[in-house]
Amino acid sequence: MGPSSDPPDPDKPPLLAVRGLVKHFTGARALDGVDFEVAAGEVHCLLGQNGAGKSTLIKVLAGAHEPDAGALLLDGRPVRVPSPHAALELGIVTIYQELDVVPGLRVYENVFLGHEHARAGWTRRRRMRAATADALRRLGHEEIRPDTELAHLSPASRQVVSLARALSRDARLIIMDEPSAALAGHEVDNLFRVIDDLRSAGLAVVYITHRLAEVRQIGDRVTVLKDGRTVASGLEARTTPDDELVRLMTGRKVGDAFPPRGVIPDDAPEVLRVEGLTRAGEFTDVSFSVRAGEIVGLAGLVGSGRSEILGAVYGATRPDAGEVTLDGRPLGLGDPAVAVRSGLGLAPEERKSQALLLDEAVYRNLSLASLRRYVSAGLIDRDREMADARAAIGSLDVRPAEPLREIRQLSGGNQQKVVVGRWLIRGCRVLLLDEPTRGVDVGARAELYALIRRLAGTGVGILLVSSEIPEVLGLADRVLVVRQGRVIADRAAESADEEQILSLLMKGSAL
Repeated sequence: MGPSSDPPDPDKPPLLAVRGLVKHFTGARALDGVDFEVAAGEVHCLLGQNGAGKSTLIKVLAGAHEPDAGALLLDGRPVRVPSPHAALELGIVTIYQELDVVPGLRVYENVFLGHEHARAGWTRRRRMRAATADALRRLGHEEIRPDTELAHLSPASRQVVSLARALSRDARLIIMDEPSAALAGHEVDNLFRVIDDLRSAGLAVVYITHRLAEVRQIGDRVTVLKDGRTVASGLEARTTPDDELVRLMTGRKVGDAFPPRGVIPDDAPEVLRVEGLTRAGEFTDVSFSVRAGEIVGLAGLVGSGRSEILGAVYGATRPDAGEVTLDGRPLGLGDPAVAVRSGLGLAPEERKSQALLLDEAVYRNLSLASLRRYVSAGLIDRDREMADARAAIGSLDVRPAEPLREIRQLSGGNQQKVVVGRWLIRGCRVLLLDEPTRGVDVGARAELYALIRRLAGTGVGILLVSSEIPEVLGLADRVLVVRQGRVIADRAAESADEEQILSLLMKGSAL
């Protein structure tokens, strides 16, 4: 498996060419002259910060938006894509990060959703089952049965079903938006094998990711967007250095992402202590502490129990044994309301479904954990609520700085700033961060890292979970290695290296 070594044929028009694409929205130009092209049998990686124009470009190609200027050419011929149906008719299929599958339907029903086989008014279920089985076989996933209800499948298997749907549509170009975001390592390997098979079959893939390691692993060429413009296109995926890609996206180098570590005073008090925390089937006898101003990272593979530990500390689940103390006082287990009142905050892994009210304004999402402070005589003091929100927006550099804007309209990085800002307003003593940069581009990551460091500098204790070892090592002061539900090592981050931590995670022993 790996990128193709054959460059696109210069004498043959690309499968898809985008020329000078422009798209305006009220008060903003989302695309300002985008150019790029993708050839048949190529995986073309599309990079850019949140807000660079990637999502708008995807929606133009998928027929959800029509451009205001510019051209789309398919096999060298100009085409219009006025609707999603038109995109599908042209063989352009988009698989969004939040999969548009229906958990209550069976696999084959999802594969043929919207284009069911029917004859004389009767749905031809046997034919759809057979076609679904054939598509799954082509993808190398015969273990997924056409009659299985989708709710019973893992995120990785649901993604395969989305790919099977693309094949059922006779796709020529598949656009994949952050397809690895919710997958474990072995699931990402399977995804890449499938993509490699699609490339070998002559399909074109536009692959959008924030993970630079994936570009080298699966990509052939790279296009970089910044501020709605193409700043580089056709870069060689295997040989273009990460520093160059980051510079194109942000104007900064990779090494600039992590702010310098602060100095934790020797007499810094312990703000959080966890003793003997156990929950059957998830984690066993977990003990550690966090001091004021300290960032402690939990490094572990998916399924190691790291996020479950965070959930139990916060009270989202009740452990079978153990104790959690905050500022020396025992915390009631299994009760998030008590945890919040005691000074604990949580930024969960799935911010959209677990942390945000997407249809509400930014200011309301910021004040959500502190509403009681704004209530007087049964009424909410909106002026005070808005004043605190404006102060937090300014402090966090949330963009756009519009407290009345619906939060769903913000980029992932700015949404995450709001989640963290909620606890800033609340004045929490300990903040739990579960995958704080998932789905966040490298530029916004640097801003979040600076924010987290700034919070620690005010004396907030921080417990951080991340799948990315460099992130844990670069941001944390101390690293706890979690393997199979147990903390097997406690290391000072500045004296640990990625190879050592990975060895502990994979084998349970240091090099």
